[in-house]
Amino acid sequence: MQIGVIGAGKCDEELYNLAFRVGQLIAERGHVLINGRAWRGYGGECEGSKEQRWTGCGSAARKKDYCNEFADIKIATDMGHARNIIIVHSSDALISVGGGYGTISEIAIALKEGKRVASLRPPVLMEGMKVFETPEEAVDYCISSSVR
Repeated sequence: MQIGVIGAGKCDEELYNLAFRVGQLIAERGHVLINGRAWRGYGGECEGSKEQRWTGCGSAARKKDYCNEFADIKIATDMGHARNIIIVHSSDALISVGGGYGTISEIAIALKEGKRVASLRPPVLMEGMKVFETPEEAVDYCISSSVR
């Protein structure tokens, strides 16, 4: 599976650690992680994935140099927030970790497309998304998805 991990451009230590663990779990279970966050400190999912020595993290950003430094595949879209649609359509399921307006748009697009959305510390609640307390629960929910 390709699992999108989405969240705000900036995060605190708690959200970073949650994202880091999500990345580890996705890698441990042999799935591909897709994100749109750039640089270290903005989302730990790619770093968590790399810690497992897993090649399978793709990052979409405006410019290639802006992609997460731990990403294996760097996708330069130069599309601003329009890249949210690319992330959603490239993902079989998504996990949001915190978030802001961009995350809200990704969640809405994913739900409209019938994809599973697991959320940790969501910025809003929307019908169809599932809120979880732990990264393990969120990843398990996405992996159990029959939507491919």
